[in-house]
Amino acid sequence: MLLGIDHLVIAVPSVDDAASELERDLGLSFTGGGRHEAMGTYNRLAFLGDPYVELIGVFDAGLVRRNPAFAVGGATLDRLEAHGAGLVTYAVTSDGLGVEVEALHASGSPIGDVIDGARTRPDGETVRWRMAFPPVLGPDRPPFLIEHELTGAEWGDAARGARAAFRHPGGGRLRLGSLELPVVDPPAVAEAYGTTLGIAFSEGWRTALGGQAIEVRRDGRPPVVRLTAEPGSAGLDIERVGVRWVREPGDDEPHRR
Repeated sequence: MLLGIDHLVIAVPSVDDAASELERDLGLSFTGGGRHEAMGTYNRLAFLGDPYVELIGVFDAGLVRRNPAFAVGGATLDRLEAHGAGLVTYAVTSDGLGVEVEALHASGSPIGDVIDGARTRPDGETVRWRMAFPPVLGPDRPPFLIEHELTGAEWGDAARGARAAFRHPGGGRLRLGSLELPVVDPPAVAEAYGTTLGIAFSEGWRTALGGQAIEVRRDGRPPVVRLTAEPGSAGLDIERVGVRWVREPGDDEPHRR
């Protein structure tokens, strides 16, 4: 079952510089991350409950090019070389990826086979997950699917509970409310979501998934990430790392995801 947006993938020339900028200007704390040693990329993560923002950079372009199965790495390098910082793609989480992909294949979806992923945390622990990619990644293309191994210091019960209660400097217990994606042809993009992932959009090119909203719009402006903050928090609307960030106070207690 598809549960909602898992994470946003944002390419940046320097992961540490970008994390410092978003911490300073948006009040978003980056508390996780590490290196994909065999893939040539590294990241920093800011958790919003279970969903998170991933800032990803490249430490070895040759390794990235030698690992085409790691589609996120290739798309990240392409983005940085062509346009600089910005949203590369995003992931939707599944609680049964193998079954999900098998059903999609049976319906004619071009989604790829399930592959394994891993990275090493600074403390030496290995974090593992599984993914399935559409033929091409991009902010105007369907996202990829992911299922995390729910163990250890990042995905065990204790870690997830701590994330649910974590308070960011700007807005407290921030949650991911919606993602707005500028595209040239919203009807075609909505059709691709349906064909590839079985995700249906309304006539306004908007869909709800796991308490979050995804919208495609005919617009040349940057992607918009809307964050729901705790009631009484200050609102904010800024553009950083090629993304427009809108932080809005919620009306009640934010949900766990």
